[in-house]
Amino acid sequence: MTLNTYASGGIAASSRNRVLRNTYALLALSMLPTILGAFIGVQLGFSFFAGSPMLGFMLFMAVAFGFFFAIEKFKNSSVGVLLLLGFTFFMGLMLSRSLQYTLGFSNGASLIALAAGGTGVIFFAMAGLATVTKRDLSGMGKFLFVGMIVALIAGVANIFLQLPALSIVMAVACLGIFSAYILYDVNRVVTGGETNYVTATLAIYLDIYNVFVSLLQLLGIFGGDRD
Repeated sequence: MTLNTYASGGIAASSRNRVLRNTYALLALSMLPTILGAFIGVQLGFSFFAGSPMLGFMLFMAVAFGFFFAIEKFKNSSVGVLLLLGFTFFMGLMLSRSLQYTLGFSNGASLIALAAGGTGVIFFAMAGLATVTKRDLSGMGKFLFVGMIVALIAGVANIFLQLPALSIVMAVACLGIFSAYILYDVNRVVTGGETNYVTATLAIYLDIYNVFVSLLQLLGIFGGDRD
């Protein structure tokens, strides 16, 4: 093996480590507008879905994909970072509906704290595993994508069906799918499959967000106290 090969390998590893550090830094920063958006949403009683759940869902998807398109377009500039932070503020607003519902329980604040703690444990466990293994887990992608699409279709169907059992199954499925997505998305950065920290942050942020929402829903179902 030549000196140039060693040098190239060192540069590649350094580049991957830099992307991972920047991703974690931006991920931590993205939590601030999320918290702000959630706080404002709770105070204002914000909800996209109050009037028509289906219309609200379609509007949410339109806004979210608008952000996705813009972030992808400007991912190599500071504009992409600002758009990402704007998106996380929007997602905080969207989270406020779940928080309002949970705060209706007498132990709602404890459930939210427990969901946040559980999400943190899952993130650090999956991210740590993704870093330690150093294996390419790209093969997981297609299976996780199929699972996500099935969960999305079931979620849309349950807007009309309103089946409690289906809600539980979906929450458990989403918890498993997006926990695995954390492993997958962090591994993509570690192995060099993702080289842009803005898009890496967006992917991992969505994983964490969905893990938190799923945990919050399950804790509300099984541990919520109305007394």
